Parts: sequence; C-alpha cells; structure tokens
Amino acid sequence: MDIWSKKKRSAVMAKIKGKDTKPEWIVRRYLFSRGYRYRKNVKGLPGTPDIVLRKYGIVIFIHGCFWHGHEVDGTMPKTNREFWKNKIEGNKLRDKRNKEKLRKMGWSVITVWECQLKSAVRQQTLLEIEYYINHTYLERFRSRPSMFYEIPDKRKNKTAFVLIRFLLLLIRKIFC
Repeated sequence: MDIWSKKKRSAVMAKIKGKDTKPEWIVRRYLFSRGYRYRKNVKGLPGTPDIVLRKYGIVIFIHGCFWHGHEVDGTMPKTNREFWKNKIEGNKLRDKRNKEKLRKMGWSVITVWECQLKSAVRQQTLLEIEYYINHTYLERFRSRPSMFYEIPDKRKNKTAFVLIRFLLLLIRKIFC
C-alpha cells in the first residue's frame, strides 16, 4: 500500500522533471568546461536527445534508472506493479526504436544512466564519454588509404617504371 493518498502521489509524480535534471546538468557542465558545444533537447530528432553534439555526430541520452528500466539499478514499485511494468517496458521499447532511427540517420548514440553519475563513479563516466566523443570524431574524419593500381613489371622501359614507382611512393607519403 502506498504511504500517500492518490491525490498526493499524483502531485508528487507530476513534479518530476523531464528536462534539465541534475544528471543532465552534470554532463552538460563537464562537456562545456572541456570545450564541447552542444544543443539541448533537440525536438527534430527521434526521442528528443538530451544533448546533441552535431559537429561530432553524437547524441547523448541521460536516462533515469527507474523510468527507463535499467537492469542494474532500476527498481519496480511494490504497488500497481502491472501498470509500472507495462509503462517501463513501453519506455524501453520506445528508447530502442528511437536509437535505431538515430543510427540509421548516421548519428552515434551514447546512453548515460543516472547511477553512472553517482559521485563514486562520476569522473570515470565523464572521461569515458569524452573518450567516446573524441574516438568517434577521429574515426569519422580519419583518412582512408587510397587504392593504388599495381603496374605490371614488364621491364621493357625500366626508366619509366622506376619513375612511376617513385611517384606512387611520393604520393603515398604525402597523403597517408
């Protein structure tokens, strides 16, 4: 049985914020202090990601363990279990669909759980986010090695062959 009346419980649940929560604030403050610029709660993207790093092609969702059904840290209420089970499963399904849509659009998706921002593990989580951002950015713009055509070694015109080989090596050094 709930300790509050239905009216009181409804008022308490209505005050739970969906934007600008403390976990979001922690991540945003860290990213800003490290020089990353972002947009908050972009409505034009599936799922309205909490943080969008457009330059890096990354969106970040910061999920509450209860509302998004974190297996590690999420708990199920003792009252009205069926309602909450359906609600949380629906949230998980919606999150999964939104992440798939974003990936198909070319975005990389990071999910940060509320429990990962507790003081004991916060710094490690923030460093991992930053590592992922930098790694993804470098991978997106890393130059790919060019495919050079092999020149058959006929040795008929040795001077031309040596000259072409030298030019190919020079080009490789310049562009790779």
